[in-house]
Parts: sequence; C-alpha cells; structure tokens
Amino acid sequence: MTRNLARALQLLALMVLASCSSGSPLPSAGNGLGGQTGPGAEYLIGPGDTLNIIVWRNPELSVTIPVRPDGRISVPLVEDIPAVGKTPTGLAREIESKLRAYVKDPIVTVMATAFVGPFTQQVRVIGEAAQPRAIPYRANMTVLDAMIEVGGLTKYAAGDRAVIVRTVDGKEENFRVRLSSLIRDGNVDENVYLKAGDILIIPQSYF
Repeated sequence: MTRNLARALQLLALMVLASCSSGSPLPSAGNGLGGQTGPGAEYLIGPGDTLNIIVWRNPELSVTIPVRPDGRISVPLVEDIPAVGKTPTGLAREIESKLRAYVKDPIVTVMATAFVGPFTQQVRVIGEAAQPRAIPYRANMTVLDAMIEVGGLTKYAAGDRAVIVRTVDGKEENFRVRLSSLIRDGNVDENVYLKAGDILIIPQSYF
C-alpha cells in the first residue's frame, strides 16, 4: 500500500467518523455548567512519568527517576517495582514495605514531577491539529485547553466537524464539537468539557 493511499484511507475513516454523532449534548464550560467541584480523582502513574522518591533521613536512597516503558521503576536496594496504574501514595507504601528488609521504619514520599499518566488518564488529539498528541487529563479540562496544548488547528482542518469519541457505560459514543466556531469565531458555548480517555478527532476539509 502506498503512503498516499494509506493517508487517503485514514482521512476517509476520519471523515466517516466525524459525520456521525450520538448521545446528549456535552456540557459547556462557557455557561459554567458541568464542571467538576472539589478535588479530582487521585492521579494514577503512567509510563514516562518522572517520580521524585524521597526516603526520609536516607538521602542516599532518595532518587528522581522516570517510569520505564514497561511500567516499572528501580530504586536503590529495590529493583523492578511495578508503578503504572498506582497512586503516588500507594507506590510509596509499597516501597516502604520492600525497604523494611534494609531500613528500620522507612518513611517514603513519592511525588510525580512530570505527568503523562496511563492511557485511561489521557486525552488524545488526532487529525488536523498543529501538533497531534496525547496529553494528560486534568480536572475541568475543556476542548479549548486541549487545543492550546496541541497548538490549535491546521489550515486544512474542518474544525466544526470535529468529534469527541468517549466511552460511556462501556459503550463508545461520538459527540460533535465545533472547534472552528470556538477558536476562530469566539463562540464560548462550544467550549465543552473533556473527560479522561477522550479521543478528539479533527478531520480534514473536503476542499
């Protein structure tokens, strides 16, 4: 299959998906409704996160390390600890339990200093964004926040035919979102809230 043919098929799939929508309208940040109040869900560690691990009164055991692509970390005295999908607090307790064989009453603190998160805690932006990529989800994140992260739309984008693909009650649903109206026309009612795991698909213009 040639590269041009593969590109054409990909664009066709995006356009077909963008032509379909289902589900109720998404809540808009422009009217102040639908936002999350209070703290968000606990952060889950993902591959590529950077962790600052502090062992109290044991600076030689304290390290700043990345989570490997296999989802594990290695710290002094303890190797290959699974980290992905755990909260920083949960990982700290696990490290403490493993260090007790070498350190009396260890106290460990784990802080994530660079966030990626697991796929279920990301928002993926694909298609005609300036820099398509996966970005970490944060509480009260909107499509405008996501578009700022990816540098906006390309000149070929059909922004008003963009679609959010979301899993709702175990089923995949599509929701139309009008990005051009939001970004270029300033219609804040189109600034809808995102959820962790969303995929934002931006198709190419027909012409």
